Amino acid sequence: MQMPYASDPARTRGRLVAEEESAFRSCYQRDRDRIIHSSAFRRLKHKTQVFVEHEGDYFRTRLTHSIEVAQVARTIAGALGLNQELTEAVALAHDLGHTPFGHTGEDALDAMMQPYGGFDHNAQAVRIVTALERHYAEFDGLNLTWDTLEGIAKHNGPVTGVLPYALADYDARHDLELHTHASAEAQVAALADDVAYNNHDLHDGLRARLFDEAEIAELPIIGACYGEVDRKYPDLDPYRRRHEALRRVFGVMVGDVIETSRSALVEIAPSTSEEVRHLGRPVIRFSDGMWADLQQIRKFLFARMYRAPSVMAMRAKVTCVVEELFPFYLEKPEHLPDRWRKDVEAAQGQTALARLVSDYIAGMTDRFALQQHARLLGGPGGAGAWGDG
Repeated sequence: MQMPYASDPARTRGRLVAEEESAFRSCYQRDRDRIIHSSAFRRLKHKTQVFVEHEGDYFRTRLTHSIEVAQVARTIAGALGLNQELTEAVALAHDLGHTPFGHTGEDALDAMMQPYGGFDHNAQAVRIVTALERHYAEFDGLNLTWDTLEGIAKHNGPVTGVLPYALADYDARHDLELHTHASAEAQVAALADDVAYNNHDLHDGLRARLFDEAEIAELPIIGACYGEVDRKYPDLDPYRRRHEALRRVFGVMVGDVIETSRSALVEIAPSTSEEVRHLGRPVIRFSDGMWADLQQIRKFLFARMYRAPSVMAMRAKVTCVVEELFPFYLEKPEHLPDRWRKDVEAAQGQTALARLVSDYIAGMTDRFALQQHARLLGGPGGAGAWGDG
């Protein structure tokens, strides 16, 4: 049953460009479907989560991560009586703005873009779905509802201070009320992201042999889950044991979000989605104890995975790719694809051109960025030439 504080598609704030709505799908379902069918969503298949895309077939990519986030988000939204379609749309779109090479690529591109307004992947996701996807006859972007755009822009909380240019540009035309919190559905998508990456990064780190099960069993939550599996299945083979333990970790995190958020919603008793936006604090949250435990897990992952020597070596290599491609295209925009030619000709000044170059590089997949670097700058070539770091 949908609760009164859930977002109601019948009361959406609508789209920037008015459209006749579908007779068979709600506006939020339609948003979700447009995101799934977008070019940017397909490119996530070949974009880094932690390990560069070519390093292994079983490691998460941005696409598999986004699908996992959407699955967790739908579960939480359903348990809390929220709109599952809006939740899923925001979850699927939350990483559309990521550059090649994950946060490493983002850091490098942001550094290159500092003289021109910086770069932020959440703001870039808004830019993609409002401008850069160009498939429809009547508008640029996907013409998503205000509700979905708001969730993409501020699922992590209010956006204050100096806005990233990509977000400021759209907000000036279509006020997303960036000073408030987002809907409960968008807040669910944000915590589902935390649940997904904390769990799957443990799994990927084990697969990469950056640490072992004995080490993570000393961490909160995880040790108890391994102990439960060992008691129930004392002779289980190592691979199944790992999967059984980590899926229980998943369940513990999801259950905590549901119970904590349900209690908060009962206590606050918001009667509309607008009340949720103006409470001044999030209503979807982990318990204090779970949050403290997650900080210990994150600290471990930061030291042993995100800053592992092999990962850092690859980070240094791919940072150079972005740092060298950006000035090359800025100085020689004629090397941008033909379909970008009209935008290049219309760009007025260095800042406008730099933002076009940023859009182009941010849209690259890992493998395409490596290929272009090799072709244009004599880099080491395709993914195989990079070895294992």
